[in-house]
Amino acid sequence: MDFTVAELSRLQFALTAMYHFLFVPLTLGLSFILVIMEAVYVMTGKPIWRTITKFWGMIFGINFVLGVATGITMEFEFGTNWSYFSHYVGDIFGAPLAIEGLMAFFLEATFVGLMFFGWDKLSRVAHLGVTFMVALGSNLSALWILVANGWMQNPVGAQFNPETMRMEVIDFGAVLFNPVAQAKFVHTVSAGYVTAAAFVLGISAIYLLQGKWRGFAKRSMAVASAFGLASALSVVVLGDESGYTLTDNQKMKLAALEAMWETEPPPAGLTLIGWPDMEARETYYGVHVPWALGLIATRSIDKEVTGILALVAIAETRIESGIIAYDAVQRLRASPADTAARAQFEAHKRDLGYALLLKRYVNDPRQADAAMIKKAAWDTVPNVPLLFWAFRFMAGIGFYFIALFALAFWLSTLHAFDNKWFLRLAVLSIPLPWIAAEMGWVLAEMGRQPWAIDGVLPTFLGASSLTVTEVIITIIGFTLLYGALAVVEVGLIIRTVKMGPYAHAGEQREPSGHGARAASIPAE
Repeated sequence: MDFTVAELSRLQFALTAMYHFLFVPLTLGLSFILVIMEAVYVMTGKPIWRTITKFWGMIFGINFVLGVATGITMEFEFGTNWSYFSHYVGDIFGAPLAIEGLMAFFLEATFVGLMFFGWDKLSRVAHLGVTFMVALGSNLSALWILVANGWMQNPVGAQFNPETMRMEVIDFGAVLFNPVAQAKFVHTVSAGYVTAAAFVLGISAIYLLQGKWRGFAKRSMAVASAFGLASALSVVVLGDESGYTLTDNQKMKLAALEAMWETEPPPAGLTLIGWPDMEARETYYGVHVPWALGLIATRSIDKEVTGILALVAIAETRIESGIIAYDAVQRLRASPADTAARAQFEAHKRDLGYALLLKRYVNDPRQADAAMIKKAAWDTVPNVPLLFWAFRFMAGIGFYFIALFALAFWLSTLHAFDNKWFLRLAVLSIPLPWIAAEMGWVLAEMGRQPWAIDGVLPTFLGASSLTVTEVIITIIGFTLLYGALAVVEVGLIIRTVKMGPYAHAGEQREPSGHGARAASIPAE
């Protein structure tokens, strides 16, 4: 087994996934911002709201196309780089992806053409309905993708079949209504809404700083501030719910992101900041908030939050149990009618995946000694400092946006759009939601390691039989391709922003300075 291939395949998938997710949140958020803007146009009949909707729709279209192009690559990677993963869990993991393509993406792709080219062919209400269907399709796509990802985090509704040597669905309803998947979906789409609101707010601020298209910018900023405030509050509230699901389903991830080495008596304190040390297995200079973690993680004051050291001890026990399950599987392969082996497997099947962790050190887990078992148990601890800081960056940005959008909403209600310091702050804040989103995915995926499927399939076992050279060549190829696409994406958006909202109608104006108000009167 070449572990280098597995690590390089992880790197390749991380690069493609994180690049793809640069497009996804803006698509999710802009789709419903467009619905709001066009609804105002339908209700008021004011042409400027049609102009506003078409302009932001143009940016949505640019982002949508490149998002689709980068997303398709990822699905192929399951076959090229993760063939055993696809074989082992394809019955469960493939179903949500297939439904996403057939139900959500086709819905979105069908109506997106009507949205762009149907302005003069459909009634106002009909076109608004089309825009809503595009938004619905975008968000349904996210739902099914996150159902698949949520199952990787919490593999419910499936079990291992020793006859086929694969995981198989036994309850698709449990897969669909997986609490981890549902919490991830609402948290992720809310983060997408914040991203789009921050983008619209920032671009509108640029126009106001430049004295261009003020009527357009003010209205766009008003929508973005209200939508962004509601979304930012939702992100924090739903993020708390997402964290609560870790208490029952991913205890190690919760302990790692809090750098909690020892189990604390209830209610556990929350570490605001500190310096985790993996070698010393201690967190230095910790600043704690008493009771906070216990209340957040358990919704109580009398339940403990298990620490990393205790969880490693539990992992050792589960590895020992998994070895028994592994032995039963080998006996069943030799003699499917062996009732004793079947009973042994049923008693220990929940821990089979833990025995597979030993394959990093020995071909047959039954040959593992105590030292190997202990080492494999410590493999279940993810990168604690990375998770600790990723969570704090993500959470800090989340609270920052609550304050930013609250201020934006207040200024919008006062029609005070000319605060230069606020406008500059809005522009500087444009990249922050993407940073938070990427940190969130680092937390979600690195926190699951060493598992491809939590507790079921170690990541290193899921990789395809490739050579190091083959994977490196594809990494270089994807990096060059995605780099070129990034230049195209940014270039097209900058060009669209520079041309302004009236370029499509031949009404582009370039007012500047104090003449901006007079020059923008026809546009308003």
